[in-house]
Amino acid sequence: MYFKSTFFEDYTIGDKRVTLGRTITETDFVVHAGHTGDFFPHHLDAEWCKTQPFGQRIAHGTMIFSIGIGLTASEINPEAFSKGYDRLRFVKPVFIGSTIHSEVTISAKEEGKKPGYGTVTEHVEVINEHGEVVLACDHLLVVKLKNQNLDIRA
Repeated sequence: MYFKSTFFEDYTIGDKRVTLGRTITETDFVVHAGHTGDFFPHHLDAEWCKTQPFGQRIAHGTMIFSIGIGLTASEINPEAFSKGYDRLRFVKPVFIGSTIHSEVTISAKEEGKKPGYGTVTEHVEVINEHGEVVLACDHLLVVKLKNQNLDIRA
């Protein structure tokens, strides 16, 4: 992880970056259940899941979101702040042993309401080992324009 200043003007619609992969483990399921309190049998009861349509335990969608977004955090941009996420969708199930990676594409830019800042939208797709999208969302960033010395709290 390193620091890299990227200003609003530096973002180009269509630019894409791809992360490394990460294999999802049973430990991930158990730890995420413990953190969130989501102990639903869909995630933790292997025998019950054998009677369900997927035939095996499925990952918590919120866990795949957390891990998928975490994979994108390879550089720190001191010129940008996360405003949040829109249009989050759990597209396909993820199973123990699946390997996921994330693909981030700059999909939109617009001048911000706050002088000296713009909004950049990164479309994020989490992809499994079969090349299938398992999660999609839009990450909204508030990004400083070049040659601005502004305080976002103002």
